[in-house]
Amino acid sequence: MWALLLMNTLTYSDLPVALPLPRPLGQLITQGSLLLAFGLALAMNPRVKVRLNIVLALFSLMCVIALMTSLHNEFYLGSVYRAGRYALFICVLWLLTPAWGSPTRPLLRAHLAVLTVVLGSVVVGFVVAPGAAMSYGGRLSGALWPIPPTQVAHYAAVFVGLIVLHWLLGMVSHHVAIVAVVVGAAVLLATHTRTAVMALLIGLAVAVGSLFLGYARVRRASTAALLAGASAAIIFAPLIGSWLLRDQSADELGQLTGRTAVWEQVFATPRPYVTTLFGSGMSNASFDGLPIDSNWVATYLDLGVLGITVQVLAVLVLLVTALVRPRGLDRAVAVFLLLYFVIASFTETGLNSPSAYLLEIVVAASLLARPLDDPVVRKFQTDEPEPLITVRRAET
Repeated sequence: MWALLLMNTLTYSDLPVALPLPRPLGQLITQGSLLLAFGLALAMNPRVKVRLNIVLALFSLMCVIALMTSLHNEFYLGSVYRAGRYALFICVLWLLTPAWGSPTRPLLRAHLAVLTVVLGSVVVGFVVAPGAAMSYGGRLSGALWPIPPTQVAHYAAVFVGLIVLHWLLGMVSHHVAIVAVVVGAAVLLATHTRTAVMALLIGLAVAVGSLFLGYARVRRASTAALLAGASAAIIFAPLIGSWLLRDQSADELGQLTGRTAVWEQVFATPRPYVTTLFGSGMSNASFDGLPIDSNWVATYLDLGVLGITVQVLAVLVLLVTALVRPRGLDRAVAVFLLLYFVIASFTETGLNSPSAYLLEIVVAASLLARPLDDPVVRKFQTDEPEPLITVRRAET
């Protein structure tokens, strides 16, 4: 089910691939995967038992806003279809909530497995068709399935961060960790995506910092990594600077490769007060034919200020929850995923539509959830409510 949900986020584009499919067939595969995931979720959870949580409740509120505003969109058929797809995506996530808080971490394991397959397909595509894989301005993209370089970088960065955290806590062997991190880092660097690298470094630094006082291995490894990183930064400073500039001028770098120009147009366009508050309905995250490439600007356009507020509340709830959870893998992974999204969301769309970011937010929420056998959870999540008044027979 998790693989099908991620497949639903892999939009079939016009990027060169080794074996191109007809565009309608590619779209049918991605869109049909959501229906199949919904059917499997119902088969797994036929009684539709869900676990109450504020995060998915907030995203459900966004679905309601999206459906209401999309009815008044200029292109209402496409807008309503996108809103309905978003709502169905959230429904599947609701059906998976009984797995939250499980000590086996099923959603985290599923996400790691899916990322491994996706990155493996990117590597195989590069070996089979290197021309198609590097056709996007010399940046690595998917050659078996059209995955843009920014998405490849996202998957590689999250994969590397998760493997490092597992290795630090002794849950992955040295050999597996070395191979995984080397391959993932090579893929990440080949995409030339600066935001993903920055989000990985900052998110991983904070997540490791949450483990620093409790684990001697983490202290030794982080100290060695800090010294090695400082030395590498000094030695390879010219090469790092060239990679960061990516043959761009200072103006292009300051405008984030033209993104800020589109953002200025979005905010400069006059909108009625109601549209500013609720948005204009679900779109394809573009403005005048140009991609917006920002979660917050796209949310402002589609769902208004209210949509941004709901997203901020969801992320803040999870960050505050992470602060009160005990030190360990669950909190570290949740903090890493949340901070990665916060940083990367400025240059990529995310929570206002089905996306890998939305899946990772749910993974973080599942790790921070209390186990089902916790007394607090048992009190508020029982099949039958406790009676308000208990009548006991007097003992003779």
